[in-house]
Amino acid sequence: MKIRSLRLQDRHFGNQWNDEVENHWEYKDFLANEDWKKGWISMDCALYRPQDDRIYLGITCFDENHIFAAFDRGNDCFVDLNYSRVADPYDAKFHRSLVAAGDDCLYAAPALLHCPDQYLEAPGAAIVKYNPETDELQKLGIPLPHVYVQSIALDENRQILYLLHFSPEYLGAYSLKTGEARILAQLGAGYGTMAQGENIALDDESCVWSNWSLTRAWQDCPGPDAARLCKYDPCSDSMIFFETGLPLPDGSFGFSKAEGFFNFGDGSIYASGASGSLYQVDPNVGRARFLFNPAPDRPSRLASLVKTEDGVAYGICGRHGKCELIRIFYKKGEFESLGEVVDSEGETMYQCHDIIATDDGTLYACENDNPRRSGYLWEIVL
Repeated sequence: MKIRSLRLQDRHFGNQWNDEVENHWEYKDFLANEDWKKGWISMDCALYRPQDDRIYLGITCFDENHIFAAFDRGNDCFVDLNYSRVADPYDAKFHRSLVAAGDDCLYAAPALLHCPDQYLEAPGAAIVKYNPETDELQKLGIPLPHVYVQSIALDENRQILYLLHFSPEYLGAYSLKTGEARILAQLGAGYGTMAQGENIALDDESCVWSNWSLTRAWQDCPGPDAARLCKYDPCSDSMIFFETGLPLPDGSFGFSKAEGFFNFGDGSIYASGASGSLYQVDPNVGRARFLFNPAPDRPSRLASLVKTEDGVAYGICGRHGKCELIRIFYKKGEFESLGEVVDSEGETMYQCHDIIATDDGTLYACENDNPRRSGYLWEIVL
């Protein structure tokens, strides 16, 4: 296995991330600091386009002009896609919101970093359309004023973008044909924690999967069983709120919030949660079955998986600088570890937020939220 850390920016912050910064600075404090505004990025999502052999990247950056880039594999270099052409000062990142459509264009929507005191100043997330052939970049419209988007999923047949909004936490829909936007459901009330995970996904029947959360506003917290599963069924135009979620691995009472949703085309939906555990979900009844936890001995996550061949997927588990690549045989409910994600210089991945595969089987993983340095795009040749 050959691993490279591809560095769009290689800024190390070291002691600049300290007690004064952590849990004390606000968004405006980072904007006022030139080192953080110009020097720190986080790789949040990736999309491979075989037509031009490029990895398109959604990036968190305090400078909104640089949240969209590509890695050109042929020339082995990064390309700035000049998001400044359409940037708004509150466009902070493309979180998990970058998809390719049948018209050979890419669609995205920005997420937020600002606090509620700037809610009315911020215009809201616009649907962004990019044509790689002509380099045309445009904003099509804002589905919900002042509200931003954490994740999108595309129903190609219906030409609908499904939107995971924050905040408030709405599940929405945007028609690429008409530009009409709708709210489909409220997923959480912000009571206790965010209801949503990192992404949304469509199952084989084009239903959209997400978390939702109880409120129980008469209590101090929603309770250990508050995080549950739901889906939107486009055929009946209805939300189905299941009363079950991901069971806790130790069998105790309660549910774990799903971090990621995945469709491998075998009729099931898969979900990660509970410190990187993987589950198989029956899409008809919303019942989840615990499969395994690849790193039960330490803090972990499994935010993204990519299917490469029948019955096999890849992901990166772990966090806080101790991450490993795993191969998952999802039809068997088994996995194997392929080793730590570390480059030739001994630099380790902090945590993985998204992973994709190219036509030749090379994996690319986005490293996000590293407080000590800018995040890297990791290239893994098996």
